[in-house]
Amino acid sequence: MNSSPQTLAEKIISRAAGGNPVHPGDLVTCQVDLAMIHDSGGPRRVSPILSKLGVPVWNPDRVVVITDHYVPTFDPDSEQILALTRNWVQEQGITRFYDQQGICHVVLPEQGHLRPGMLVVGGDSHSPTGGAFGCYMFGIGATEMAGVLATGEIWLRVPETIRVEWHGTFAPGVLAKDVMLFLCGQLGMDGGRYQAVEYAGSAIAQLTMQERMTLSNMTAELGGQAGLVAPDEITVQWLQEHGGHADDWASWQSDADASVAEHHAFDASALTPQVAAPHSPANAAPVTEFQSVVPDVLYLGACTGAKLTDLRAAARLLKGHRISSRLPLWVAPASQQDRQQATEEGTLRILEDAGATILPSACGLCAGYGPQRLGPDQVCLSTTARNFKGRMGDPTSQVYLCSPYTLAASARAGRIADPREFWEEV
Repeated sequence: MNSSPQTLAEKIISRAAGGNPVHPGDLVTCQVDLAMIHDSGGPRRVSPILSKLGVPVWNPDRVVVITDHYVPTFDPDSEQILALTRNWVQEQGITRFYDQQGICHVVLPEQGHLRPGMLVVGGDSHSPTGGAFGCYMFGIGATEMAGVLATGEIWLRVPETIRVEWHGTFAPGVLAKDVMLFLCGQLGMDGGRYQAVEYAGSAIAQLTMQERMTLSNMTAELGGQAGLVAPDEITVQWLQEHGGHADDWASWQSDADASVAEHHAFDASALTPQVAAPHSPANAAPVTEFQSVVPDVLYLGACTGAKLTDLRAAARLLKGHRISSRLPLWVAPASQQDRQQATEEGTLRILEDAGATILPSACGLCAGYGPQRLGPDQVCLSTTARNFKGRMGDPTSQVYLCSPYTLAASARAGRIADPREFWEEV
């Protein structure tokens, strides 16, 4: 076992590499605990490679397949891709298959498949979401995923860790999305430099699991390979409620004197709601700088912006109000499970009463799939993670990023608005 102080990332990689000491920069071969793929970059990409190799999936019980990009089907191509995915899952004997249950980054943890200390790979760039549960989870391409599916192994360069601490308490109207937009603006899109980013501090410890998921998810926007939050009692409770477990969670913590490449510390109480201008999350600034912007479309969707926590936040500001009929509000709950709970507790009804149109639980507009796409010169205010040119529709469209609170406030104001304008009501 290692005797020198270690970061959480180093501890997880050391275990996956057989328990040998690891240091930043080392190249190691790791055993993969779980591999997650979806319909877009999954079977249709890896199946031909595995067929050429003449090998099946190394362990069907360690593979999770989720359909979320081409669902619901909307043209012959999407129907063919979904049929291929279903057939491949059956052929390979994969039982952990979630068909049209929502976005993979939300469905995977809510089904209890993640626990602290795991090394997990995902066939999507936002796979770092799993780091909210104390996993080392990162995204890989189809060719590398085929190698994992064939062997159960992956080589990895041991990363340095960048530690980002938030102390105190976040102010009213501020969510994890604001944290990440702020960090993208401060550190830039290569702020993680393909390293591990660990979020810590008293303010982070107060966040719900779904808020922590937003932090880890958008580590991809910082350029980090993985985004981690050390597990605690909140993690354990969430896992227990979702059929998982974390019996040894206390051992998956960074040592107090572990060496890190960078250390950033921020005052949570000083953070204000943020908005990112087109065409990059790094174009972030306080919401007060964008209050003259009048959007054409509002989109409450994606793995960073339409989880149950996000839906509740928007409903909190929209309850009892009706938005302008000229301003479409599209809401796509991140998973069927979150959709069901939001329906049962009345959250979706509040959003519908405010004028929202409820869309399928899928990647949809965020990834530019399906019938809802932005037209020429349309301005969209969105809770998605990215606003790259042309990603959500026509290349001339413009996407501003914000939190669910800011989106709800903007729906009421008819322009980009500061949620604190309405905070006394709630």
